[in-house]
This record gives sequence, C-alpha cells and structure tokens, in this order.
Amino acid sequence: MEITSNVNASNFLFILMDLPGLETAHCWTAIPICSIYVLSVIGNVTIMYIVKSASSLHTPMYLFLSMLSMADLGLSASTLPSMVAVFLLGQRKIGADTCFVQLFFIHTFSVIESAVLLSMAFDRYVAIREPLRYATILTPRRLGAIGLAVVTRSTALHLPLPVLLGRLQFQPVNALSHSYCVHPDILRLARSSTLVNSSFGLFVMLSTLGMDAVLILISYVLILKTVLSIASNTGRLKAFNTCISHICAVLLFYTPLVSLSMIHRFGKKKLPAQVYMLLSYLHFLMPPMLNPIVYSVKTKEIRVRILKMLCPQKL
Repeated sequence: MEITSNVNASNFLFILMDLPGLETAHCWTAIPICSIYVLSVIGNVTIMYIVKSASSLHTPMYLFLSMLSMADLGLSASTLPSMVAVFLLGQRKIGADTCFVQLFFIHTFSVIESAVLLSMAFDRYVAIREPLRYATILTPRRLGAIGLAVVTRSTALHLPLPVLLGRLQFQPVNALSHSYCVHPDILRLARSSTLVNSSFGLFVMLSTLGMDAVLILISYVLILKTVLSIASNTGRLKAFNTCISHICAVLLFYTPLVSLSMIHRFGKKKLPAQVYMLLSYLHFLMPPMLNPIVYSVKTKEIRVRILKMLCPQKL
C-alpha cells in the first residue's frame, strides 16, 4: 500500500523482531538475555565503584576506564526496555516516538563508547611514548575536557536523527529486523525519499565510528613503533602488556560492527536473518558484558580489589 500523505509519527507502529525460529520460546530466550544485562550492570558498576573508592586509581588510565563503563551502562540501558518487552513480556509493538528516542540513545552511547576507546588509545600512546610527562599531559582538567567533548560530539550529531525520521512517511505498521530500533533498519521501511536521512547517517558514521577506528589504528601503529624502539625485551613486553585489555575492548566493539557493515555492502549471497541479528547482538550486548571481565582479568589493580571485595578475610 502506498502512502501519499505524511502522518504524524505518533500514528506509526513498529513491530520488534524476535529471534527467528524461537518466537514462542520466550521463557528460554529471556534467561540468557536477562543474564547478559545483569552481568553488564554488575561488572560496570563494580569497575566504577573500585575506581571511585581507591584514590590510587585516580589516574588517566582508570578514569578513562570509568568512562568506558559509563558508556557501556548507557548502551545497555538503551537496548534494555525493548529487549525486555520482547523476550520477557512477549510485547513486540512499539510506538514511533518511543522507537526514535531509543534509536537516538543507542547510537549516541555507541558513538560515545567509540570515542572513549579512541581516548584510551591516546592515553596508552602517551603513557608509552612520554612516561615521565604522562601526568602533566593528561591532567584532570584535560580529562574533563575530553569527556565533555566526547559527550557533546555524539549528542549533537545524533539529535537531528529523530527529527529527520519524523518527516518520513511510513506504513501504519512496520516490521523491524531487530529487537530494538536502529537507524538503518527504520530507513529501509520508509515510503518516501530517504536521501537526506541516508546522507546524514553516512556522514555521522564516517565522522564518528569511521574516523575513530582510523585514529585508533594510527595510535597503535605509533605505539608499536615506540615499543620496538625500547632496547630490552622485558621493557617491550611490559609496555605492550599495558595495551592488551584495550586491544580486546576495541576488537569486541569493532569486529561485529565491521563484519555487519561488510556483509550488508559486499555480501554476494543473502544470508539467513539469524546471521545479521547475531552480529547486531554481539555489537550492542557483548562489549558491556565482556569489557569489565577483560579488564578484571588483565588489570592487576582491578583484579586485586575485586578479590578483596569477594574474599576480604583471605587478603
């Protein structure tokens, strides 16, 4: 059915997608989904509490780690309402206004996380390249400015998205491809020209996620060059070991995103819907859950304090 007149966005409905083939197994799919969210909240809140309570961890590296945990919590909270509605309550309908608001927060926190990962890459470069000037380069004031710039950039770039989407024409009922609202998924359902929306969305993606990924890669090329210039093998290993956790966080965040983008643009064959949904879930759900685990395992200071919290009488 072709829509010839624009209707107020509040009249649109979107249908959220269940896991293909498991539409009737809500009680079973809800268990892993809820477990992921619980672990994400516990892990990231624990990281933030440890950094806040230990004055010895009030250094740029751990303050950036707290920013990463806050971004992870925001990303989890953005996808949580619709995921709970679908997998726990079996409710798949969502109003257009609510969908556009969720879309804004999902993309905003995703880009905030990307920018924090870039800031952490810069932090590691400064720590390895200029260890004696580390504290004077990354002062608390500069850290605050970086944090403000990260939030401002992401918020300002994504504010136009709901407004531009509200100008498009849709069917009264529209079936999405995911259990939450994301910009490309909504654009494909529009019944009017999406040239402006697509162009702006591409600009936002290239100027945020794309630019961040390139700058992170450049940072690690410079880090590798600096590490290789260290005379002793022990010094090289020690310097590079401080980057392992961050490298894992970058891979967790960007690998599903790049894979999904490559499949969409260059895939020769149409893959099952489960593949697209799995990569999407890996991108939005796994980093908030796994980042605290990675940093707890690979960072001695965090690991020791967690063990003290769990077993205070043994330490």
